[in-house]
Amino acid sequence: MDNNNRFDYSRAFSRNIGWVTAQEQDKLGSARVAIAGLGGVGGAHALTLARLGITRFHIADFDRFEVHNFNRQAGAFMSTLDQPKADVIAAMVRDINPQAEVTVFGEGVSPDNVAAFLGGVDVYVDGIDFFAIEARRLLFAQAYAQGIPALTAAPLGMGVSLLYFQPGRMSFEDYFRVEGQPVEEQYARFIAGLSPSALNRNYLVAPEAVNFKERRGPSTGMSCDLCAGVMGTAVLKVLLRRGALKPAPWGLQFDAYENKLKHTWRPGGNANPLQRLLLRFIRPRVAGA
Repeated sequence: MDNNNRFDYSRAFSRNIGWVTAQEQDKLGSARVAIAGLGGVGGAHALTLARLGITRFHIADFDRFEVHNFNRQAGAFMSTLDQPKADVIAAMVRDINPQAEVTVFGEGVSPDNVAAFLGGVDVYVDGIDFFAIEARRLLFAQAYAQGIPALTAAPLGMGVSLLYFQPGRMSFEDYFRVEGQPVEEQYARFIAGLSPSALNRNYLVAPEAVNFKERRGPSTGMSCDLCAGVMGTAVLKVLLRRGALKPAPWGLQFDAYENKLKHTWRPGGNANPLQRLLLRFIRPRVAGA
């Protein structure tokens, strides 16, 4: 094989240098990132972070690719139909970086394996389905207990909403306040916490596409790609400890359709008076969808 076509880490990620130093690139290469959920945003996160030069991954998903995933999921192709998402994304990461160490949790994450999934991890990246709130609560609680920074970049319409949960600061539960709530109320509180500014609310042209009882809603590939870019930058900031990144109760939402960027601050999370007002607006839509 021609030497120009052999994999070499320093050459493969040399174009990152300038925005990061060579020493910082080495630090990225030695970091370990956990990603749960490899469909819409999770697969895009994995590939973006692999191209950033992250070499060690824990990835988890129990699902397989289907045709309805084609509009947004990075690993969804005719050639990958009915294949496990975790295996497909692991292969794609290794195709970018043959030196990548990818530990696959093909059964997903549960109370039995969550400590192992987050073991030795430098940052947790959330990519699981919107409706899997119990699994998400488990992961964020475990990350908080283990002192692991945790981030979620939610695909909303044609935009992204970023939340950063820093160890020792406000926890996921303290922000969203979903414990002990009925499932519809959990959905409402999750929506309110993800999108305090609700930038995407004005261009949902087919509301009937949202059905909480059937656990389905519309999505776009543009949103997933925006999420991956924002998440990749946030992970870089956390791992290299440079650049401003405000933790919850601060949040950030950018909507490409509305051409708007909002920074939000909600002390008390969903207990904040502004959030209580927003929840009054959201609850009937969740109950009636």
